[in-house]
Amino acid sequence: MKEFEDEFSELQADMISICMEYAEDRADKVYVYASCEESIFSSKFFYLVNNKYVKPHKMNDALEDGDERYDVSTERQFMVLDILNEDIEKIKVLCKEYERDMPTEMKLIYDVKSGNFKAEYKYELVYTHDEIKTATHIFNDWFEEVENNNL
Repeated sequence: MKEFEDEFSELQADMISICMEYAEDRADKVYVYASCEESIFSSKFFYLVNNKYVKPHKMNDALEDGDERYDVSTERQFMVLDILNEDIEKIKVLCKEYERDMPTEMKLIYDVKSGNFKAEYKYELVYTHDEIKTATHIFNDWFEEVENNNL
């Protein structure tokens, strides 16, 4: 019988996997931001490619001469976000089923070369109680933090 941790890990692995597919397995690191506060699901992702941190629509900016270009179409980006949001919803159902607290925020980092996976969770409200901040603000703050500190 599958345990909570196994199912939780599988869903996180699926989130990384769909982002790797978007990057055509040509990224050095994958960063996934997932948030679930009250009834708001939000997800975003970015990459480290050729020592440059790039959001999905900017991936071709990180290419070097002769590198094959990425398909960064809006359709593909939405496809990834749909799957990420479905996974967040599945995690919420899983947490409820096992009577576990649902993280309000998950930051997943996958280092492709080493195979290392790191996840950070928060359980308190991050933005819904703030009059100005949204999940996008939090994501952009994280992107800048990673970019500035090479995390």
